[in-house]
Amino acid sequence: MRTKGYTWLALIAFILTACGEANNRTYQGWVEADLIFVSPHEAGRVKTLSVREGDTVATSAPLFTLDDELQQAELRESEAALTNARKDFERAGALVKASAGTQKAFEDAEAALRTAEAKLSSSQTRLARRSVASPTAGTVQKVYFREGEIMPAGRPVVALLPPENLKLRFFVPEAVLPTISLGETAGVGCDGCPANLTARISFIARTAEFTPPVIYSLEERSKLVFLVEARPQRPEALRVGQPVSVTLSAPERKR
Repeated sequence: MRTKGYTWLALIAFILTACGEANNRTYQGWVEADLIFVSPHEAGRVKTLSVREGDTVATSAPLFTLDDELQQAELRESEAALTNARKDFERAGALVKASAGTQKAFEDAEAALRTAEAKLSSSQTRLARRSVASPTAGTVQKVYFREGEIMPAGRPVVALLPPENLKLRFFVPEAVLPTISLGETAGVGCDGCPANLTARISFIARTAEFTPPVIYSLEERSKLVFLVEARPQRPEALRVGQPVSVTLSAPERKR
């Protein structure tokens, strides 16, 4: 009799657990971020580094500079070429006025002047780009190159994380999809986090992340899960890679 009593208790506990899981709308996820990778337009040696990992920077704050000897030399060459082109243009204009020069020579001198001006502008831009500022406000997440190191073309020097680029990622079963929508508020919990954290759902995948090769039954369909992303309303309280629990609001019952 005692054995049968334990069996009934176990069965009742199993049923209650199953019901609780069916009504539970809390899903495990993690914190992820869309980092902004800041890199210069050309390769070079890192001359100065103005930030460290963990620093908070404002928009247009200096991040790093690269060696600019070649760009300085190019700028001086462009300035000299512009000075000569301007003199040639003025001389050609004076000759035309004195009927001692041709209109074509004047037009050629004018074209050469415009080319020299454009080259000077390009040289100034290349020199200015050796000093890189922050494109947005955020936190320095990673520094890939230090002072004195040579940076290849196309490689980032600093990775930034704007607060609004933080997001939560979690998966929900297929059956839950009809009960959630974009913009919906969800509760967020984690170890050591402040109470009452929330996030707004910003993305719901249209394709399943994990799908069996062939779906033969309803049991196999239950294995389908879909990625959902939510933007925390207090991103400063979370850290990248941190495990979180996301609780969806109860679905509205149809009358």
